[in-house]
Amino acid sequence: MNEQLNHNGAADLSKAKHLPANGPFDENGREILLSLKNVDITFGKGDRAVKAVKNASFDIYRGETFSLVGESGSGKTTIGRAVIRVNPCAAGEIDYKGVRISGKIPKSVDREVIRNIQMVFQDPAASLNERATVDYIISEGLYNFHLFKNEAERVAKVEKIIDEVGLLPEHLTRYPHEFSGGQRQRIGLARAMVMEPELVIADEPISALDISIRAQVLNLMKKFQEERGTTYLFIAHDLSIVRFISDRIGVIYKGDIVEVASSEELFNFPLHPYTRSLISAIPIPDPLLEKNKVLFTYDPSIHDYSSETPELRPIGHDHYVFGSLSEIEEYKKIREAGIPLKPVTIKDVNAPADGQEKEKDDADYNVSNEPILDTPLHDTGNAWLGVLAFLFPILGLIAAAVFRKHNYMRNRRSCRKGSFIGLAFRGALLVIFLILLLLAVI
Repeated sequence: MNEQLNHNGAADLSKAKHLPANGPFDENGREILLSLKNVDITFGKGDRAVKAVKNASFDIYRGETFSLVGESGSGKTTIGRAVIRVNPCAAGEIDYKGVRISGKIPKSVDREVIRNIQMVFQDPAASLNERATVDYIISEGLYNFHLFKNEAERVAKVEKIIDEVGLLPEHLTRYPHEFSGGQRQRIGLARAMVMEPELVIADEPISALDISIRAQVLNLMKKFQEERGTTYLFIAHDLSIVRFISDRIGVIYKGDIVEVASSEELFNFPLHPYTRSLISAIPIPDPLLEKNKVLFTYDPSIHDYSSETPELRPIGHDHYVFGSLSEIEEYKKIREAGIPLKPVTIKDVNAPADGQEKEKDDADYNVSNEPILDTPLHDTGNAWLGVLAFLFPILGLIAAAVFRKHNYMRNRRSCRKGSFIGLAFRGALLVIFLILLLLAVI
């Protein structure tokens, strides 16, 4: 991705002590707000070192929503935390408006980065101070950066933002535990947006919320983007969510950025096999289609990187794919053909008769293997049945067989349990008697 990252003016700003008003522009005239250049992030030292992110490179343009998608443990949150300077970079650099913000930087730049880059966390309960009121939680950034002239202006800013996220002024005196999950996430969003940041890192902000609440939070984020021009780095693991809110999407697998493209481009031409596997895992609303869907499973062993080093390379159409030179050439041929790919395959979709027959077989299977679901009225498993079976274990086993035949499953279990305990008790008595008899003879 070197062609994308060599921007005019970036070198001149690399040692700046303050952030400029605008970042560098690419060849298409888009302002680059954030740029990752060959970033490695490592945890641990020596033999125990784990490289969580490897050679990650991508740009985020002002005003867009860039989504980073991958399974759990792939390195999404690690990158987000590196942008806000929590995780240090082992190699490479992160530039904000052309100024390097990774590693050791001037205190003035560090303070401006904190002011301009905010984060919305995944867990709305753990990310809020339970001992602080909502008023203080939202105002903390305003206090730290002195973003108000007097108390009246602070109160006005807080009340305005709390209204914009759909809460009421009386909520300001309450504590986080008094709110639902969706309301807590609104508080977290208000805390970030009251700072009027240029970039917001949303680390799976809706994964802990109900479906209906997710849409409300996403609409709020979209509203702030339209009104304030906010830029988002949206971290998620669900491609079905990010498809409709993202301008561009980056796919990450075990620390490697394997594909970067616009939203429609990625869904029409998912060239990397891992991207195809993620798309095929998206549930289909139609239960019949979902039942007949064939999942595409990604197998890393299909790649042969023994002689060629894989890299994230452009294939045209502002589309980047991770692979060796031979793979990239194959990806280019597929893309230039212009025929949209179909990662989801439906089998037997035009065979309703077979489908109906299969559903009938499944129904029969459920009935025959789940008899307890059709419980008779007097199948109570009465404890007296167990007592009688204990006293007469052979009769108890016979009764259990009869109960089993007529679906009296609780009564059957009670009889079996009493019979087994009765037989075990009698066996123990027999062993003790034999031991005593042996001792008497000796």
